[in-house]
Amino acid sequence: MDIADAAYNWLVEYFSGRSHCTRYGCSTSTLLNISASIVQGSAIGPVSFVINAADLTTATPRNLVHKYADDTYVVIPACNVQSRADELEHVALWAQANNLKLNRAKTVEVIFTDSRRKLQPCRPPELPDIRRATSIRMLGVTLINHLSVSDYVRDVISRCA
Repeated sequence: MDIADAAYNWLVEYFSGRSHCTRYGCSTSTLLNISASIVQGSAIGPVSFVINAADLTTATPRNLVHKYADDTYVVIPACNVQSRADELEHVALWAQANNLKLNRAKTVEVIFTDSRRKLQPCRPPELPDIRRATSIRMLGVTLINHLSVSDYVRDVISRCA
């Protein structure tokens, strides 16, 4: 990236020589060096992830990838449904090459459909180790698989009450 030398040097200093230990009760673990470039919970963490993930693209044309903070969303249209496993593997390999790890336990698949259609398309088989859900929360908004906002509106109203 084309950034000023002062900003570059500050970032190098920020990411260099970091270590971590964990304290639980009266015990403290040994101090270990951090080799990852994303510092969870830091103000610069989301920005560093977006910069670090700038080269993450999809493996299949017409699929889309969206990144925000430390979340990545791969959007696959129905015409590319057969590319789901390849896209997941592509993200996992990219993560490994960038000293990150795809957290399959947090990875969720949601299949969006238009509930107004009389004929519903066949659902593809589930992917191994990936949970299929009927909704996903993105940037504070819950998206339901049948593209209705009624659950989200109901949730907002109940929190306001």
